[in-house]
Amino acid sequence: MSLPRLQVIVGSTRPGRAGGPVAEWFAGYARDHGGFEVEVVDLAELDLPMYDEPNHPATGNYVNEHTRRWSALASRAQAYVMVTPEYNNGYPAVLKNAIDYLNREWRYKPVGFVSYGGVSAGTRAVGQLRQVLTTVKMFPIPDAVHIPFVGQSIRDGRFEAGEAAVGGAKAMLDELLLIVDRLIPLQLPAAGGENR
Repeated sequence: MSLPRLQVIVGSTRPGRAGGPVAEWFAGYARDHGGFEVEVVDLAELDLPMYDEPNHPATGNYVNEHTRRWSALASRAQAYVMVTPEYNNGYPAVLKNAIDYLNREWRYKPVGFVSYGGVSAGTRAVGQLRQVLTTVKMFPIPDAVHIPFVGQSIRDGRFEAGEAAVGGAKAMLDELLLIVDRLIPLQLPAAGGENR
């Protein structure tokens, strides 16, 4: 039996971002956890333009090839972790744009968060993301990883996780796996409106 797929979405595209090293650490930890097949989705590589579909995303009637590619990629996952910084008390526009492109692909899937920043550790960004993601019928879980003063933990381009980050990652992955194991047998409607 194959493992459920977890997509780790890197939610910042800024040159020199901390999101790359943080996501690399978390993806490695998630692979070692053993409960998921892990795939990293880097929004910088995805390179979506600002939302440009003429039809509402709930219809699934996409006219642009970049949207079809993003839909196919996101649809492969049974769970997500969004890695996000905090910009001016919120999360990056590029992450909101990627979320807004899709709708059915997100429905009824659990999502966790790895956030980072200064003293607030990205918690205000995650608070806003929770509101948005429940609107597209995702299940944001309570456990999360919040990394304060992230720059102090990046050395030679690698994020060095402390005890709190490791503990948070384990709790979040365990919870995501518990939810996925309970949701998959329910045969919830898949993207495109068809049953699995």
